[in-house]
Amino acid sequence: MSKLYKKYLELKNAYPTTIFLFKSGIFYLALDKDAELLAEKLNFKLVNLNQEVLKCGFPVNKLPYYANRIKNLNLNFEVVDLENNSSLNYDDYSNNQKVKDIIGTLRELDANNITLKQSFDLLYKLSEDAKNIVSK
Repeated sequence: MSKLYKKYLELKNAYPTTIFLFKSGIFYLALDKDAELLAEKLNFKLVNLNQEVLKCGFPVNKLPYYANRIKNLNLNFEVVDLENNSSLNYDDYSNNQKVKDIIGTLRELDANNITLKQSFDLLYKLSEDAKNIVSK
């Protein structure tokens, strides 16, 4: 049994009505019953993960689009991050990605080699990015 499917079964057992989307390379995948439901509702093509398990998915850059479509169907879903062993609702997952982007920008900053204007522009951009993080 793959690590991905094992995690799916663990989560599905705990939260049977939640759809779980797993990031796998450049795609988000739904497995088994979740895949069948999304294929039916969103017209995704079902393919085999292995002989017993079906999967469907979409490219990583389409997550906001499909998250909105899934929300509009009133389906409960979470995004699973196997690297961090976490499962988050879409808003929290999206916010985490935005925070990681802000931190990445700060890490790449060469404070000894930046002009005052570049500093102001960077602070303004980071401020705007921070405002776009949804708070609950």
